[in-house]
Amino acid sequence: MTQRFRVVPAAYVLFLRDDELLLQLRRGTGFMDEHWAAAAAGHVEAGESVLAAAVREAREELDVLVDPAHLEPLGVLHRTAAPHGPVDERVDFFFACRRWTGTPRRAEEHRAAELRWFPLDALPEPVVPHERQVIEQLRAGRVTPIGTHGF
Repeated sequence: MTQRFRVVPAAYVLFLRDDELLLQLRRGTGFMDEHWAAAAAGHVEAGESVLAAAVREAREELDVLVDPAHLEPLGVLHRTAAPHGPVDERVDFFFACRRWTGTPRRAEEHRAAELRWFPLDALPEPVVPHERQVIEQLRAGRVTPIGTHGF
């Protein structure tokens, strides 16, 4: 039997206050370093739901508590990148979060150089491309429920 195709799932939490978005400047991660990115995001672990992963990533990266009921589904992005190996095939679940407990801070300082709020209509450069795709849709008020990137 041939091995089945596999994708890597990830959860992204876009923290919003009014018309501002919280972003982190990636550094020391080995992926898209020196790019601005969602303040909390990461892989879904084995046996973990995507909602539990989003809550965990918010706690690990920002030291804030998020109630899963406050995670607003924005959409799913199926993406790929060369050389199209198993690690390059992704399904990303994006959530908006407007309520949390605690003050966001860089809890993983070795993985993020900065953490800042930006107006949705004045994003910094560069932003991780597939995340920018979703953020731009959010800004325009029309996030695609299921989108693709890299195909």
